[in-house]
This record gives sequence, structure tokens and C-alpha cells, in this order.
Amino acid sequence: MRNALRWLLSLVVLIGAMGVAGGPATAHAATAAEPYAAEPQPADPYAGEPASAEPYGGRDIKDRILAIPGMSLIEEKPYPGYRFFVLDYTQPVDHRWPYRGTFQQRITVLHKDTARPTVFYTSGYHVSTTPRRAEPTAIVDGNQVSLEYRFFSPSRPSPADWSKLDIRQAAGDQHRVFKALKKIYRKNWIATGGSKGGMTATYYERFYPRDMDGVVAYVAPNDVVNREDSAYDRFLARVGTRECRDRLGAVQRQALVRREALEAKYRRFAEEEGYTFTTVGSLSRAYEAVVLDFAWAFWQYSHLSDCEALPTAATASDQEIYDALDAVAGLAFYTDQGLAPYTPYYYQAGTELGSPDIAQPHLDGLVRYGYQPPRSFVPREIPMRFKPWAMYDVDRWVRHRAQRMMFVYGENDPWGAEPFRLGRGSRDSYVYTAPGANHGAGVADLKKEERARATASILEWAGVAPRAVRENPAGAKRLTGFDAGLDKQEARRMPAFLP
Repeated sequence: MRNALRWLLSLVVLIGAMGVAGGPATAHAATAAEPYAAEPQPADPYAGEPASAEPYGGRDIKDRILAIPGMSLIEEKPYPGYRFFVLDYTQPVDHRWPYRGTFQQRITVLHKDTARPTVFYTSGYHVSTTPRRAEPTAIVDGNQVSLEYRFFSPSRPSPADWSKLDIRQAAGDQHRVFKALKKIYRKNWIATGGSKGGMTATYYERFYPRDMDGVVAYVAPNDVVNREDSAYDRFLARVGTRECRDRLGAVQRQALVRREALEAKYRRFAEEEGYTFTTVGSLSRAYEAVVLDFAWAFWQYSHLSDCEALPTAATASDQEIYDALDAVAGLAFYTDQGLAPYTPYYYQAGTELGSPDIAQPHLDGLVRYGYQPPRSFVPREIPMRFKPWAMYDVDRWVRHRAQRMMFVYGENDPWGAEPFRLGRGSRDSYVYTAPGANHGAGVADLKKEERARATASILEWAGVAPRAVRENPAGAKRLTGFDAGLDKQEARRMPAFLP
């Protein structure tokens, strides 16, 4: 239990074995800068070089990267067959008015060879400072550039003008990183990410459709109309088996029926750990939020077979109910200390992304507060205003303009209840659903035929599809073998109810 918050704060959803390691919670000061909007591009010192030069003319790849204006090295970490760099890159706080200040945005580069394609990854949250490969990177045997989302520490301007945290500004961040590194990594690029990262890759494509050669978005929610969330209720009413759903619901009911005793346990835990509840308002509100997350969190991160490990609510002790809540939903998360790293997510959920609001009628008469909106999880001094047109615009664009885009969902993942859908205007784009999979679904989890087709598309978009695959996509396979270090599937989990 004492390690619960440390676990929660260190984990971010990963797709294809990408991990997250948050940096120190220090912000970088905004400084005066020359305009970036129409910045002149210096002559490319590598024009005419063979892309595979490693190094070229005596210049090491690190020197080439650090020659980019605004790029600075934090550290280089060795990994067999790769070079891995942790970097800071100077970005404008506001891409529309770039002279009004800058901040340092954390990025990493997993370098293999400039003759290989490059995958542009973001989790939508923090960036990992440990070498990891996203699934498309392993499929195409390429380089990987990973970007920390703006306003997640340490990539946060100081002072923080929260109005500059929106999907278009974040797309501008990716665009500038791409322009800077494309001079070195000239082969095809593919954007990818999981959950909020999959959303991020989609928004980037919407605003800069000429940058990438393809997009692979994993388990990306698409909450087009925020006030209408019945799709989530229908999903939760039929996911898995009735026996498992009833078992989850029974644990939730007992957690609320025994509220007084369990909140007392929670209070002792908070006092021992020094946790506070200023943002959410009270310990009671935080406790109820955890209980209401319980079923959703189970399906998001667990499998149907895990139902057997749940306690039988009617005969379970208070401690067993309490431990089940903590194991599945995380009792430390709605504390001030648990929420703080995710303030940027809740701000975006309450201003553009939207958030689910589910009914859970089996808890009628026991609930005091109901599902609390994102505003409840953001400090009151940060102003918020919801923009209902933002997701509608992206959804319409995907339906009518998507090209070379792939969406992969898990059959049992609640976030997939409102997915991206393709329309008549989309071209060479696909939506796949992995049977029985949760919020960690990937191409590897698809049925055999779909897995081959999806792999063939990714190889083709990356410009590395072997002739045999071009002639017969059914034989497509990833170009790399499994690497226990790079492909280690650690930290695929976020605190409950975060995409």
C-alpha cells in the first residue's frame, strides 16, 4: 500500500512496450525569442549526403542532432545496436505568437540508421527516458523519436499559461520537431501513440496532413459529443460475461454499503502517507471516485479470466473489499499528490477532449456525488472553458479526409466504446479490433489475417515492404525479432479512468 502512489505516478499507458518515466517537477522558464512562425531555414549542411552515412564526413549522429538550433543534450544512454539520446528542444509557448516566450520540451531519439524509416511516438503524457520501442518501430525496424506532451513536467512553460495547452499547439510542437529532424532522418515517417497518444497522433495528422507517411493510433477514444455518453453504458452492460459484471458490481455496492468503515481505513492510510484532498474537495469524494472507477478500470486493464481473483463481495471482509479497490482502481490516485502529475490531462478533458460520464444504475441510492467532471480534478486557480467544436472538427476530418491511417482497439476496452470511424472520404485507412483485448491492444493481438494486413500496411507506409509482402500481404511480418529490453511491456497502466 505504501508503494501505491509511487506506482501510480510512474506509470503511463504504453502501446507496443513504450514506458514512461516522468522527470522532475520543475518547470523551464519562458524566455524571449525570435519569431518561429515564419522562421528562415538554414541551408541543409547535409544536402546531397547519402542518408545512410553513419557518421558522415567525420560528424557523429549526436553532433548532427545537436547542430539543430534549439536542441540540447541531457544524456546519452547506451543500447546494443542503437544510440539513445535524451534531449531538450526549445519550443515557442504559442505557435501563433512565437516571440512571446519559449520553453524546453523533452524528447528522446532511439537512433538506428538514417537509412531506416522513423516512427514519431507520443504517449500524450510524459516521455520515457529509458530506451523502448513502440510496436510500429519494431515492425519497420526503424528509428524512433518520442515527444513529451506540453505542460507535463518538466516540459511546462513557467509561468504556465494554461490557455496554450490545446491540441493545435501540441500538433505545432510535433510539426517543429519533425521539420528539424527530417533533415537528418529523410526516409518515411509514421506517427503513433496509444490512448491519449493515439489521439495526439490523430490530431497531428489533422492539422499537418503532409508531414507523416502514415498514422497508427492505438485505443484512441473519440468523444465527439461530450454530453452524450450512452455508448459507454451500453458497452459496460454487455462486456465480458454477466457473471463477471455482476461480481464487479457487487464489490462496488459493498464498498459503498460499508462506506463508513472503509473510509476510516482510507483516512488512516492518507494520514500515514501524508496525502491531502484539496483539489477533489474531500476524502469522501475521492473514495467515491475510486469506487465508481472500479468496473471501468477492471475492463481497461484486466482480462475476463482475472474475474476469478475478485473477492465474493457478500462474504468478503472489509479488508478484502478495500484491497480489491486499491489493486484495480488505485486508492492513492485522487489525492492531491496523485492528481498533480495529470493536471494537464484533466485540463484538456475539460476544455477539448471530453470525458465519459456513466450511469451505473446498480449503485442507485448509494452514490452521493456521481461521476465528477474534469473540473473537479484541476486546481481552482486554473480557468477552464469547454470547446465543443474541437472533437467534432477532428471526427469530421477523419471521416472525410483520412489517408493512410490505422486505428486499433481492444474488444473489452471501455475507451473503445466511442471509437474513430472512417467515412467515404477516407483512403487506405483501417479500423481493427483485437478480440478479448483491453487497453493494451496492439497489432500483434489481432486475428491472424488482420494482423498480416495491418503489418503489410505499416511496412508499405514506411517504405520498407519487401517485394514478397507487396505481392502477397498475407505473409507480412515485423522486420525485427523480439528484444527483451526494448520491447519489455512494463508500465502499460495508467491510474483508473485516464486514457
